[in-house]
Amino acid sequence: MLLEDTKFLEVRKMYSTDSKVRLIDFIMIAFGCGMYAFGFVMINISNNLAEGGVTGISLITRYWLHIDPAFTTLAINIPLVIIGYRYLGKKALIYTVYGTVSLSIFIWLWQRLPFSIDIHHDLFIAGILAGVLGGIGSGIVYRFGGTTGGADIVARILEKKQGVAMGRTLLMLDCIVLTASLSYVDLRRMMYTLLASYVFSKIVNFTLEGAYTARGVIIMSNEYEKITKDIMDILERGVSHLQATGAYSNETRQAIYCVVSPSELMTLKHIVAKYDEKAFVSVLTVNEVFGEGFSYAIPKKRIFKLKK
Repeated sequence: MLLEDTKFLEVRKMYSTDSKVRLIDFIMIAFGCGMYAFGFVMINISNNLAEGGVTGISLITRYWLHIDPAFTTLAINIPLVIIGYRYLGKKALIYTVYGTVSLSIFIWLWQRLPFSIDIHHDLFIAGILAGVLGGIGSGIVYRFGGTTGGADIVARILEKKQGVAMGRTLLMLDCIVLTASLSYVDLRRMMYTLLASYVFSKIVNFTLEGAYTARGVIIMSNEYEKITKDIMDILERGVSHLQATGAYSNETRQAIYCVVSPSELMTLKHIVAKYDEKAFVSVLTVNEVFGEGFSYAIPKKRIFKLKK
C-alpha cells in the first residue's frame, strides 16, 4: 500500500533470519490476513476505493474483467513466489506461501458472507476504516514474520539483484498500480484511497511498535556521579557511563546513558537541572526496548526498605 513505512520494510525486511517455525506464527498470520481481507472486501470493494500492490491489481481486473479478486491475487502471487523462492529463506518462503493462500481464502470467504458495514457510503469514514483494518491486519502479519507476497517479493528480488531499497521499490509499484486504478475510480475516490494509505502506514507502525515508545537520554555533565545516583535511587533505572571525547577541546568526559518511559522524562530533566543547569541533554526516541533491566511500568516504590 502507498506510503507504507519504509523504515520497517528496509530494516526488518519482513524476512526473519530465525529458521524456527512456530505454530503461533501461523495462527497470527492467518488472523492478520483475515483482518486485512475483511477491510479490503467490506470497505475498499464496497465503497469502490482503490488499493496498491497485488490487491490493487486484483481490483482493476475485477472491474474490467469481472474476475474474483481472491483468484486474481492467488494467480499473480504463485509465479512471483516461484520466481522469488531463491531469494527467500526457508522460513520466509513457508510463511509467504501460507500468507498468500490465507489472504486469498479470506477474500473469497468475506465476499460470500451475508454481512456488510453500513457507513452510508461516507468516503472519509471508509478511508479511515480501510487504513485501520488493513494496518492492524498487515501489522500483525509482519510482526509474526509473515508477508502476503506480491510486491514484497518483487522488492526483495530487486534489492538482491540491483541493490534497490525495498521501500523505494514498493512505493514505485504502488504509484504505478494506483495510477492505473484511475481507469475505474475518479480523482475524488483516489484522494480517499491516499487517506487510507496514510492511516494504514501509521497503524502498521503502531501495531509493530506498541502503544508506547521509550526515551533514550544522553547526558553530558561534570556532575555525572550525582545525577547517576539520583536516577538509580529516584527513578530506579539502570544507567551506563560512556567515555566521550570532545572534538574541539579534546577532553575526555563521562557521558550518562539511560532509557526511561515518556512519563519519567520530566522527572529526569529535574534531576539533571538540580545539579547542573548547563548540562547537555539529548533525548532520543527508542522504538523498541527488550532484555533484562527495563520495563515500561514505573517501578513500585517500597515504603519500607530492608537494610542489608
